[in-house]
Amino acid sequence: VQLQASGGGLVQAGGSLRLSCAASGRTISTYDVGWFRQAPGKAREFVAAIRWSGGLTNYPDSVKGRFTCSADVAKNTVYLQMFSLKPEETAVYYCAARPRSSTWYSISDEYHYWGQGTLVTVSS
Repeated sequence: VQLQASGGGLVQAGGSLRLSCAASGRTISTYDVGWFRQAPGKAREFVAAIRWSGGLTNYPDSVKGRFTCSADVAKNTVYLQMFSLKPEETAVYYCAARPRSSTWYSISDEYHYWGQGTLVTVSS
């Protein structure tokens, strides 16, 4: 599967953005999809995942209640809606996929397929 992330841009603190992860080559519903972000000089950080075995979503405490991961099977696309963005959340955001599982995975090495990333800049 090939993934392409888009939707990044410049937003003021407190603003919102919706990122898209378009899949090609395979049906996205055969994968669990995660979102990660990486700020300059920092490790890649897990921010969301959606698991197709139950349509479940998982978020770390840092974004819970502000980020929502969803999917449109017809468009073969996964979305990350982000609200109340903070300047420290400025980063390149990546979507990634791994084979469907009954387990949550939040470590980047556990994902096999990656999109190219989209830059989100949150100004103060």
